[in-house]
Amino acid sequence: MTRYRRRLPQLGDTLFLSDGGLETTLIYHEGIALPAFASFTLLASEQGTERLRRYFGVYADIARRRQLGVVLESATWRASADWGAQLGYDAASLARINRRAIDLLVEVRREFETAKTPVVISGNLGPRGDGYRPESRMTAAEAERYHLAQIRTFADTDADMVSAFTLNYIEEAVGIVRAARAMRMPVAISFTLETDGRLPSGDALETAIRRVDAATDGHAEYFMINCAHPTHFEHVLADGADWIDRVRGVRANASRRSHAELDVATALDEGNPAEFGRQHLSIRQRLPRLSVVGGCCGTDHRHLENVCLALAS
Repeated sequence: MTRYRRRLPQLGDTLFLSDGGLETTLIYHEGIALPAFASFTLLASEQGTERLRRYFGVYADIARRRQLGVVLESATWRASADWGAQLGYDAASLARINRRAIDLLVEVRREFETAKTPVVISGNLGPRGDGYRPESRMTAAEAERYHLAQIRTFADTDADMVSAFTLNYIEEAVGIVRAARAMRMPVAISFTLETDGRLPSGDALETAIRRVDAATDGHAEYFMINCAHPTHFEHVLADGADWIDRVRGVRANASRRSHAELDVATALDEGNPAEFGRQHLSIRQRLPRLSVVGGCCGTDHRHLENVCLALAS
């Protein structure tokens, strides 16, 4: 049974932790091959499912020890129709794997949740295309049709919400929010930003947020930034601007490299976990409504431990 769908606890004033870079952790630290960068394929086996259980348990344990809430994102960033088809999954098998991903997080919640550590379960969506390049754009209507199947599946599970990460142009975000609204699901939208603080489409973050809200009657619960180093976007978080209040989450990269550089990298750039943590002090000063912190490419539990240390101080 869904627990927080009607009232998301991260919309309050307390801090919620999320996880780090799932795929980069599995590939570079665990030596696990992920075809098409798809972690959902691990759910096809007991061994793979157990590996994901341990991964999510690490972050749930950090949150519990520090008496923080936690938002757990399902391992389904690639579990949509086009990516699934590349890996031999049809609509029925994708629906099963998406449900299995949520069931796993329900088990993690059962183990780690306490009165001081609410565990929010989020069905994770990714872009239809490449997360770094908006090469083949959909209209908002096309995006709504494409993402509706995955969101409908999540709506029929214990997921409290859905979250879309690494979006790089506005129309896809609009379509996802409309699909979530049709399924009566709370939704968070997270944009990829380049080194200049703009979306890969060239749009300013402010423009993207305002246009998505205008096209969806503000249905998104909040917006996030992910897959960019803190130094890439600090300057766009202008003090006092009203749209800043819509940004409640950050999942930053460990590396200062551009997406083009990361795309061809053969080794993991972990950055500096301690520095990464300290940089979130500046982010929190610029984002008064910041309530969800996690990591993206190159980050792991060390980075998030340091974020907790910095923000607790």
